[in-house]
Amino acid sequence: MTAGGIEGAPERSGLRAAFAGLTTRGRSFLAAGVAAAVCAYALGQTDLLRVGLLLAALPLVCAVVLHRTRYRVAGARTLSPARVPAAAESRVLLRVDNVSRLPTGVLMLQDRVPYVLGPRPRFVLDRVEAGGRREVSYRVRSDLRGRYPLGPLQLRLSDPFGMCELTRSFSDHDTLTVVPRVEPLPPARLTGEASGYGDGRQRALALAGEDDVIPRGYRHGDDLRRVHWRSTARYGELMVRREEQPQKARCTVLLDTRDTAHQGAGPDSAFEWAVSGAASVAVHLLERGFSVRFLTDTGTSVPGPDGSGGWAGGTESADTAGLLLDTLAVVEHSPEPGLARAYDVLRGGNEGLLVAFFGDLDEEQAAVAGRMRQRSGTAVAFVLDGDAWSRGHDGLRAAGAPARLPLDERLRMLREAGWKALPVSPGDSLAALWRQADGATGVRQGPADGGGPAPVSGVSAWSGAAGPVAAPGSGAAT
Repeated sequence: MTAGGIEGAPERSGLRAAFAGLTTRGRSFLAAGVAAAVCAYALGQTDLLRVGLLLAALPLVCAVVLHRTRYRVAGARTLSPARVPAAAESRVLLRVDNVSRLPTGVLMLQDRVPYVLGPRPRFVLDRVEAGGRREVSYRVRSDLRGRYPLGPLQLRLSDPFGMCELTRSFSDHDTLTVVPRVEPLPPARLTGEASGYGDGRQRALALAGEDDVIPRGYRHGDDLRRVHWRSTARYGELMVRREEQPQKARCTVLLDTRDTAHQGAGPDSAFEWAVSGAASVAVHLLERGFSVRFLTDTGTSVPGPDGSGGWAGGTESADTAGLLLDTLAVVEHSPEPGLARAYDVLRGGNEGLLVAFFGDLDEEQAAVAGRMRQRSGTAVAFVLDGDAWSRGHDGLRAAGAPARLPLDERLRMLREAGWKALPVSPGDSLAALWRQADGATGVRQGPADGGGPAPVSGVSAWSGAAGPVAAPGSGAAT
């Protein structure tokens, strides 16, 4: 909600602007008055001269009075809500308060909005009494993600005779954030590393014996069941066991934003499906206590609220998800030629669960994507079928883009590297694909097979329809 005020105070060139603000009626009166005065002078008619002077003076006097009148008007704008998913509506409430001691004339209220949100709203307000208030509202809607400025709010003032109109503007703006659509996902047992919130819950003191417990002094509100009596007897004061700190499951969501990987534009394009899918997966995992990192092909991790590269879920997952969606609202195509930068980031450590959304891949980039798997516990890839998405739009393919591999070949290379790779066609539901990923088949090959990388120490190789075999200390996304 923003608020501000305007005042019809004189300006350096305000009088000239006031005369320029004469309406058609005012200009007609002025022209008729001048014509009557000229005719009266030529014919020697004194009475006609008086009428001409009156007609000419009336619009000029109205312009001067309107310019000198100090209208003190305050206005406010409220968005409900200020963050909406694509294709959803937001209600904009405008409020105008007359804070002066004089009533206003007829006011025309106009708010500036981008053309994507619809036509510019205009409202005519009758005379507003001293201390009075008027409220009007309109709705905006966009099928495209983004941040859209609303404002400034403009008031058009007019005199009682309709001879002159002046425009005054507020200085405040608001921003409507249109975020990707989030699809609810069903439970799926996709394991992540070092989880403290799944079936494989791991305690920090799980390997500590009774003699290894490090106690601390009793604090008001501590549960008496956590009192450590042996330490209490030793120190002569109440001591409690140290708070056990569960570790969070980690997940990285990788979004391929290369402009050569996605053809077409608009709300029904492959890129928008991938952005919406990445947002849905990230929100789903945040709600289940995962620490989520969002990564793009540029190798850039979206910073979290604390400036780090991760977004922690848990009790405040709704607020965290909202901030992440605000970032995804402005994700655009990147000019990166490949996935090398993202691979450099992922090979730096164990990423736990890895969920990727890939567009078109040539043979080289498919091999790079396959090598990303070796550092994660479980990897799920949603591979968009470029041929299906660009059907009927062959001319949209970027010039000079490398030839993409057939979809079956891309899926085969990723599955041989250990990915759970699923094809995505127009109209596919992410919820159905997410459920399918729970039982997808992956084949992990060792060096003797001449295939993908060998299993990494601490991560079990997996294959077959039985699903992944969790590494020690792994958790599950449910």
